[in-house]
Amino acid sequence: MTQMSRRHVLVLGVGGALGASVGAPLARSARASEAATEAHGMSAFGDLKYPADFRHFDYVNVDAPKGGTFSLIPSVRAYNQSYQTFNSLNAFILKGDGAQGMGMTFSPLMVRAADEPDAMYGLAAKSVQISPDKLVYRFTMRPEAKFHDGTRLTAHDAAFSLTTLKTKGHPLIIVQMRDMVSAEALDDATLVVTFAKGRARDVPLYVASLPIFSKAYYASRPFDESSLDIPLGSGPYKVGRFEVNRYIEFERVKDWWAADLPPCRGSYNFDVVRYEFYRDRDVAFEGFTGKSYLYREEFTSRIWATRYDFPAVKEGRVKLEVVPDDTPSGAQGWFINTRRDKFKDPRVREALINAFDFEWTNKTIMYGAYARTVSPFQNSDLMAGNAPPSPEELKLLEPFRGQIPDEVFAAPFTPPASDGSGQDRSLLRKAQQLLTEAGVPIKDGKRVLPNGETFKIEFLLDEPSFQPHHAPYIKNLATLGIEASVRLVDAVQHKARQEDFDFDMTIQRFSMSATPGDAMRAFFSSQVANTKGSYNLAGVASPAIDAMIEKIMAADSREELTIACRAFDRLFRAGRYWVPQWYNKTHRLAYWDQFGHPQKLPRYANGVGAPDIWWYEPAKAAKLEQAKQP
Repeated sequence: MTQMSRRHVLVLGVGGALGASVGAPLARSARASEAATEAHGMSAFGDLKYPADFRHFDYVNVDAPKGGTFSLIPSVRAYNQSYQTFNSLNAFILKGDGAQGMGMTFSPLMVRAADEPDAMYGLAAKSVQISPDKLVYRFTMRPEAKFHDGTRLTAHDAAFSLTTLKTKGHPLIIVQMRDMVSAEALDDATLVVTFAKGRARDVPLYVASLPIFSKAYYASRPFDESSLDIPLGSGPYKVGRFEVNRYIEFERVKDWWAADLPPCRGSYNFDVVRYEFYRDRDVAFEGFTGKSYLYREEFTSRIWATRYDFPAVKEGRVKLEVVPDDTPSGAQGWFINTRRDKFKDPRVREALINAFDFEWTNKTIMYGAYARTVSPFQNSDLMAGNAPPSPEELKLLEPFRGQIPDEVFAAPFTPPASDGSGQDRSLLRKAQQLLTEAGVPIKDGKRVLPNGETFKIEFLLDEPSFQPHHAPYIKNLATLGIEASVRLVDAVQHKARQEDFDFDMTIQRFSMSATPGDAMRAFFSSQVANTKGSYNLAGVASPAIDAMIEKIMAADSREELTIACRAFDRLFRAGRYWVPQWYNKTHRLAYWDQFGHPQKLPRYANGVGAPDIWWYEPAKAAKLEQAKQP
């Protein structure tokens, strides 16, 4: 995951805050309520690790000191956010480039536990009652919940927020809320959310993770407009200083109403969290060496292998860590815009896959640091096995026999390994054969499309540091007679062109939840294939894939979920919608030595739980300051 990797990751799954604690008693097993019994949390399949009387999560230091500044550059994004810039403090609509970190300023109904695949526990809502048919969720709000101006956060605010997001939010929010029928406040303390029959399994979790806005604040303001006005929040942080396109700071709310709740103890320890924005990756690295920001997860293998030898590292003032990543890696690759006629034939797309020499690129450009990505469920047991479908998978796939490629009923497609030469002749010959069979012959040394035009491909890119990875690929495409080039644009234009599907091929990376569900529609379904701003960049529009997404969303057990995901994986790979790239099973961290973090980081934390469950260590910071003295 060099270059794009998690720097360009789209988080696919249920969001939420992290909690805290080390040294907690062993939590007994609990089960979320069936019927209409009040429960303190919920999960996709009803299992909860923590009981109703739990004091804090097991995985961080409940006694972590408060204070200090944590500064970083963006590494994940959601909705309208960018990695390189921002011009709006509304991060939940399509317009504008939303500022990183805005989620910290709001409180959702519930927050995730980072040591469980999808469990959530009450924050603004202290409990939930679920109807026997699991279509009506009745949340009881906490009376102590407040906005930053001291006004009470009520069920009316929550109902307004969910209704507004469903109608005016970012298109991806609207898609994921499709199965929410209504959100109504019976009184200040009671929120009733009703879902459609056959609703996706994870929609209630997604709804519970969404921010709650002040209804009174938006009574005189449009919600769906880009704005630099600081919205009224209720979360652990509020917006502090900022300069558009350069940085934004979030200040800890010292008297935050939820600070001592079980899901929050030991979390949100820094007085200031600051995001820095850089347009160039190499410049961003230099900023870190100069202490312009304090924490960096390194996604570029070249930099990790060759440039972390500056004086502060040698002197121990900057710490380097490699932390295992046991979460699903997700997908990273060049996605092919199948809306364009020249990419309609899957044989053409397979030829493009054969032309990319991963082995040479990994060895020569990326210091052998990566493994090949082959599946959108990479690094998880949701991937299809290297054998024909199991009987359980066949039951899901058989209804589509004759409508889908026959290979779906054999071992799943895997990109071929090259000889590492950079121009594997056997793979290029295979690519030439596929192009010819697809009606794209060579004429006068150039590939010619059925309409008589020369076959050209433009790669859309927003970072110059990724150009070396394109160069050998473009060279191989030229060998096939395809004219390929890179179009490097700024972050704003890149985002606009992706939203409008104005590209031939572009890189995307997204990270799968351990319990994927409704969010898959935003990436793979026919429903959003032509929806502006959707993440279905390839334009996947397959009835069989749509059906597998529905099976994934309807799964009643983790076993059923795994079977449906594996069937989906076979279909997606057979479609040749992307040229898969690479992944890494570790996080490579560098930070100025003034922080502490849990010895064992929770498996399902967003990245490594920074900054939410890290903390500031004044003695280390003082030592750093002394080291600067002559």
